[in-house]
Amino acid sequence: MIRRDWKRLRAASLVEALRLCKAYAQERSNLSVERIADRMGVTHDSLYKWLATGRLPANLIPPYEHACGCHYVSEWLAASAGRMVVAMPTGKKADAADMVQLNSGFAQALQLLTNFYADPARTDASVTAAALREHMERVAYHERNVAAYAQPQLEFDA
Repeated sequence: MIRRDWKRLRAASLVEALRLCKAYAQERSNLSVERIADRMGVTHDSLYKWLATGRLPANLIPPYEHACGCHYVSEWLAASAGRMVVAMPTGKKADAADMVQLNSGFAQALQLLTNFYADPARTDASVTAAALREHMERVAYHERNVAAYAQPQLEFDA
């Protein structure tokens, strides 16, 4: 069985997003469709039907993703509406290595973007988009840290 890079996977359709969630739950948590359906509070027959047709009711998307432990459906819905999803980062103090990684990631994304606009036919658009998305996620992480500085969280003694 081929190990997937779950962080970089993006669904091309709603049915594929539903199936990616199911595959993620099976691989990462060893959950069957029956166990996912039980966690959602629906019958496994209904879930099989929704997975086959892609007609999962909208109010069941959050429970389905929660049961599976991933968000491919929500990400696909946002992307199909022309929106980008950036995961809410959790903060930690950045060190010099983090700053170097941020700078080198930006340089790489900028180089790929420059190559793309120079000759789109000779570049891989999905690699360029992935590099840009990864850089924006890193920037969002640091933006969240800076914003959290103004509203410090409670620190409890251990």
